[in-house]
This record gives sequence, C-alpha cells and structure tokens, in this order.
Amino acid sequence: MSNPKLTRQMGLLALIATGVCSMLGASINVVPFMIQRNVPGIGPYVLPAFLFAAIPALFAAFAYGILSSAMPRAGGSYIYASRGLNPYLGFVASFSQWFGLSIVIGVISYLTVPFIRDITSSFGWDDISSTLEIGWVRVGLALSFIWGFVMINIRGIKTYEKIVLPMMFLMFALGGIVIISGIFFDSSDFLIALQKEEARTFVPTTETEFDLRVFLSAAALLFSSFIGFDSIAQAGGEAKNPTKNLPKAIVLAILGVGLFYFLFSASVYHIIPWSFIAEEAMIKDISAPGLLSYVLPSGLGIAIIVGAAIALINDLPAMLLSVSRLMFAWSEDGIFPKVISKIHPKNNTPFVALLVAGLMASIGVLGSHFAGDFFLGIDIMVTSMMVNFLLMCITLITIPKVNPLIAKDISVLKIRKIQLLIGWAGIISLTGFLGIHTYKDLTATTSAWYFHSTPIWLIVMGLASIIFAYKWKQLKNKEPNLRQRFLELPKE
Repeated sequence: MSNPKLTRQMGLLALIATGVCSMLGASINVVPFMIQRNVPGIGPYVLPAFLFAAIPALFAAFAYGILSSAMPRAGGSYIYASRGLNPYLGFVASFSQWFGLSIVIGVISYLTVPFIRDITSSFGWDDISSTLEIGWVRVGLALSFIWGFVMINIRGIKTYEKIVLPMMFLMFALGGIVIISGIFFDSSDFLIALQKEEARTFVPTTETEFDLRVFLSAAALLFSSFIGFDSIAQAGGEAKNPTKNLPKAIVLAILGVGLFYFLFSASVYHIIPWSFIAEEAMIKDISAPGLLSYVLPSGLGIAIIVGAAIALINDLPAMLLSVSRLMFAWSEDGIFPKVISKIHPKNNTPFVALLVAGLMASIGVLGSHFAGDFFLGIDIMVTSMMVNFLLMCITLITIPKVNPLIAKDISVLKIRKIQLLIGWAGIISLTGFLGIHTYKDLTATTSAWYFHSTPIWLIVMGLASIIFAYKWKQLKNKEPNLRQRFLELPKE
C-alpha cells in the first residue's frame, strides 16, 4: 500500500472561503472600535487609517499571488522564502507566523464567548448568560471550539468545506445588515435611542486635532485586518488547478474582504458618534453588535450578534488549516520531527500537525484569560505577519537569481518590471509599518516586559534559530547536496 498524502480537492470557492474566513472575525467586529482604547486619539480617523493600512497589504497579496503560481505546495510562505530566498529566513519567518497565528486562534476562540453570552442575554436567558461570565466556563467553552474544529479539519477537506462555505455566506448576509443599517440610521437616531434607553444625554465631539504619529500607529494595528489571505497559500498542496486558482483566490479574498470591512466599519461610525465609541472603549470591551443594539430592532440586533459570533468562530477552521500546513511543510523538509507530517490514511489530512496546532491555540486561550488584554495576542500576530509579508516581497525580488528554474514557472504578472515594482513598494511600505508598530509597542506603558509583543517575538525568533541550526546540521551530515534539495519543490 502506498503512503497516504495530501490530495488536491479544494476548488476556487473553498480557497476563497479559507482566506475570507481567516480575515473576517475580531478584525471586523471588535478591532475598529476597540482601537479607540489601544490607540487613544485616533478619533474620527479610523477609516482613513484603514485605507492607508491596505496599501502594504495589497503589495504583499500580489507578491503572494505571483509566488504561489510557481510554488503550489503546502506551507505556502515557508516554501516561497526557503526556495526563493534562504532556507533559514524561510523557516524563522514562518515559525514566527505560526506562533503568532496559533496564539490568535486562541484569542479569537476566547473572544467568541462574550458574543454567545450576548445572544443568550438577548433571548432573556439570564442564567446561561451569567454562567458564561464565569472564568473557567469561558475558558472551557473556548477550548471546546478549538478542539471541535481540530476534529473537523482532521476529517478531511470535504468536511471542512461543508462547514466553512455555508458559514461564510451566512456571515456576509448577517454582516450585510450592518452595512444596510447605515442607510436608514444616523447619529441623531442613536442619540435619541440613548436618551430613551438609558436617560443619558451625550454631546458628540465635532473636532479633534490630527496627529500623524497616532494615525500611523492606528494604521499599523489595522493592518491586522488584512492578515489571513496567506491561509490560501498554505493550502497550496490541496488546491485544484493551483497555478491559476491560488493567485485568483488570494486577490479576490483581500479585495472582497477589504471592501466589506470598510463598508461595515463606515456604517457603524455613521450611526454611532466616534467620540461615544472612544469614551465607551476606555471603560469596557465594545463591539459592533453591542453599539448598534441601541438603534436596531431587537430581532436585527440579535441577527448581527449571531453574525459576529459566526464570523469569529469561522476564523478557527481556516486558521487551523493554515498553521497545520506550515508544520507539515517543515516536517517534510526535515526541519521538524518527521511524525508531524504524518497523513491520516483515510482522510488525507496532516492529523498530527493539527493536534499540535490545537495545543498551541489552547495556550492562546489561557494567555488571553490570564493576560486580560487580547490586543497582546493581536500585536504578536501583527509583528509576525509584517515580517513574513516583508520576506515575501524580498523573495519576489531575489528569486530570479536565487532560483531561476522556479522563477521561470511564474505564470501571473510575468513582466519583471511589474514584479520589481510590487516587490520594492511592498518592502518600503512594510518596513515603515513594521518600524511604526515596533516603536508603538516598545514605548507602550505595561505592567511587565512580557506584555510587550516585540520581546516575545524576538524570543520566538531565537527559539526558531536554535531549532533550525540544530536540524540543519543534522541534515547536512546526511545530505551533502542539502542546499540543492532546498532549490527544488517538495514532491507531491
């Protein structure tokens, strides 16, 4: 009997859903509003900051799309950098990415519980709602989400598609309620509703001074909204017609989600005065459904809370697929233990890698609970992904010299001048964003050094360097032509 292997079963729609479901979630329902706490003073400039954040993300997406057309294998970004730039840089960057995304899976799972609590509260199920406030119940439920989706991923691509495709369409439909609400309601409706429900009079702030440093800090954080399309690349070993479908799915996912995200956030800020959002964010965790509950009929309010919960939950299977395929690719190359690349004999999925991904995500749940601030996990992810995207743009520049044979297989945007334009524009913009994000993190006031994402990220990179040096030495002793192997794509 031949050894089981990954099989190409994912069509274009499933690939797009993987990217969409990885991108939409906390980014759309929480981050655009809680940013008023994390970046004080951003005020009415959230939407311009979001558009500015899209610039480096688009360059990175085009770099991914170009590279994916030539290297359609599981492990996406790791394969691209290790074959087109340098094996060491490919591993440490993707290890950082894996760590950041694994933690964020836990963060998202942990954030989902309050949305479920709000749903039960809306139905008047106060006992259940109160129970979900208990710490160990919230942690336990968050862990059950993770391990439930680990099992779904293990069962195979077809089972995965049956979950993510319907949830994606439902997520867009329920999120669309928010966008449409911006047509029928405005800030005057909100202020009247606030007075009626809470006997509270609020006078919106009409003017605020623009601060470039604050604006750039907010844009660096909002960059996290575009992170997730790389999940499509990680599934390169399971995509049908990958040289065409992978680039298409990456570009369609980032453009579609970017437009949806902007319209969604614009609608909320049209209805709720930014100064109210900023004031509320300073004293409690807020979200789009909670803010719009003042003006929407109860049925629609419940619908958008359900939509928010689905958006968060739907992050989990796609992101678990992504991080597990990174580990699979490392293992296939001999950088990680061989057992990690073991394929389920019936379902053709890397089940050991998925189990390890579940363990890492569980650590993210515990970290969110004890740290008390989910933005730490998001900050770690943003740092990791900025570095990863930066390396993808560098790889686009270097691949013709480092690996001309693979460079010849690029089948989209083949004109070299366009590739160079995308690569250098991405390098310049991402370097700027990374510098801003790092400065903001290091200068932030925290109770302990380990609440800064930068030193945590550096520790992770150090650990990755040790692992790589140890495994590379082992491999080199066995394979004299090791570097030549790392110029070839893994066999399917």
